[in-house]
Amino acid sequence: MSKTLWKQVETVAIALFQRGQAVAKKAGLVLVDTKYEFGLIDGKLTVIDEIHTPDSSRYWVAGVYGEDGEPESFDKEFLRRWFIQQGYKGEGTPPAMPADFVAQVALRYIAAYEKLTGASFVPGEMPYRERIARNLATYQSHSLDGAQRQS
Repeated sequence: MSKTLWKQVETVAIALFQRGQAVAKKAGLVLVDTKYEFGLIDGKLTVIDEIHTPDSSRYWVAGVYGEDGEPESFDKEFLRRWFIQQGYKGEGTPPAMPADFVAQVALRYIAAYEKLTGASFVPGEMPYRERIARNLATYQSHSLDGAQRQS
C-alpha cells in the first residue's frame, strides 16, 4: 500500500471512529474498539463491510458494571463466551444454539440497534432471500445507470 493510500485509510478510519464514539456517547454507550475493512473500487477507497455493529465493535454501557466487575456490553462477546462454555473453540462443528439462547442474542442486538439509532427495531420482510435479491437487483440497476452516465 502506498503511503498516500495509507494516510487516506488512517484519516477515514479515525473520522469513522470519532463519529461512532459520538453516536455511542449520545446513546449512553462507549465505543471501545472496532474494525473497519477497506478496499478499492475503481481505484477509490471504499468501506467494504458493516461498521459499528455488535459484530464489528465492542460497546460498553457507560459506567455500568456487572457483578463480575466486567462492563455491561453490547457485542458478540456474549455469544463467544457461550460457545467457550460449551467447549467449542472454533474448530469442528459448532454446537447447536438453543432457541432461548438465540432469542437472548437477538434481544441484545436489537437493544444495541435501538440505543444507537433511537428508533424501534422493525424486522425485515420475510422471506429474506427475496428481499435481498430485490435489493441487490435495485443496487445493480443503479450502479449500471451510473456507469452508463459516466461513459
